[in-house]
Amino acid sequence: MKTIRFPHPLVLLVGFILLACLLSYVLPTGVFERHPDAATGRDVVVAGSYHRVAASPVSPLQALVDIPKGLIDAASVIFLVFLAGGAFTVVDHTGALRHGVDWLLARFRGREAIVIPIISVLFATMGALENMQEEIIPLIPVLLVLMRRIGYPAITAAAVSLGSAAVGAAFSPLNPFQVGVAQKLAQLPLLSGGGFRLAFLLVAVAFWIIGTVRYAVRNRVAPEAEEDTTAATRAGSHGLVLALLLVTFTIFAYGVLQLGWDFEQMAALFFALGIAAGLVGGLGFTGTAESFITGCRDMAFSAILIGFARAIFVVLEQGQIVDTIVNALSAPLAGLPVTLSALGMVGLHTALHLPVPSVSGQAVLTMPLLVPLSDLIGLSRQVTVLAFQYGAGLCELITPTNGALMAIVAVCGVRFDEWLKFALPLYLGLLLLAVVAIVTGIVMGL
Repeated sequence: MKTIRFPHPLVLLVGFILLACLLSYVLPTGVFERHPDAATGRDVVVAGSYHRVAASPVSPLQALVDIPKGLIDAASVIFLVFLAGGAFTVVDHTGALRHGVDWLLARFRGREAIVIPIISVLFATMGALENMQEEIIPLIPVLLVLMRRIGYPAITAAAVSLGSAAVGAAFSPLNPFQVGVAQKLAQLPLLSGGGFRLAFLLVAVAFWIIGTVRYAVRNRVAPEAEEDTTAATRAGSHGLVLALLLVTFTIFAYGVLQLGWDFEQMAALFFALGIAAGLVGGLGFTGTAESFITGCRDMAFSAILIGFARAIFVVLEQGQIVDTIVNALSAPLAGLPVTLSALGMVGLHTALHLPVPSVSGQAVLTMPLLVPLSDLIGLSRQVTVLAFQYGAGLCELITPTNGALMAIVAVCGVRFDEWLKFALPLYLGLLLLAVVAIVTGIVMGL
């Protein structure tokens, strides 16, 4: 008897695109009215304004056309992946990356497991600060080198990076793309309830780290042998390349957090890193160009997955059924008791995150509907925001329509079902923690 294998990521995403196409024929079409919101600078829905419109089913041919449209919509992220991936391959080919990893491991010899908490806390912090996701993709090759040198499975690279960042973002007290947008839409002061969120953030990150360390230690294999990279670079250039890498990360963090950089600025920075690292590392112009192209080629599949994931929403939006799905899922909450209604909101946001994988886009779509509902049933707006954070944010760990997740798993060379086998138990544990947080918030009158 053959074992049933999980579909290839590209097959899975194409399947979702075709399902979205089919739903445009089955579900009634309807839309909410929208108006510009000064606080968020976005168009938000008007509660109670849902109305039916003329059917606009998406034909199979149009669904195919929507795939390149999805690639175009996600172009800035895709080119970040290409340029940054090329840059890190250049850094790797200088030999400096492996030299730096070996230097790091020499100082943690016998205590390698401590590497996971250190890296996880770093990525969880970036997730909490700026919802870091797509920016992680180019960093995965670096983490893979580190994990393989320790002997940890490749899936650990995804767990310490994207996993930690998603947990940090979901429980964050100040993530501008999740709690920030939601609190603005709920007319709550920014950072309100910050102490409450921070307490549960620490528990959540610790839970994720423990689960990751346990998995890594249980599945540890013989570490990769140290490679002799002296021939790949001029003497003394390793340190200069690593210094360039450190400067790049410093500029990157400052640009994202202080200057509001978008993906275009990040991509330009990494491209500059690739050029400088190749020349300083002794690859020369031709060697740098060849290494850069190799990196772009290796990242092509991961970049394509992001565009295919985006195409799912493009089809749903063209079929005008996104608002129908939102309206159908949110309407039953009005008849539930307060606590069940709050937990129902978590389920609502979890279900919606499959067709609407953008957390900020989901906030704009749902918060104007759920805030008046929460006022009506006596549920605090702060708890309503918590339900959004936990429902949508934690779903980033498992939803196949999350382009960043699919791309990172692909870079790691891990099947999506293998990732689910690792992440799903931890996701359910975090979901239970979210339920505890919401019930506690209701009892405390948050």
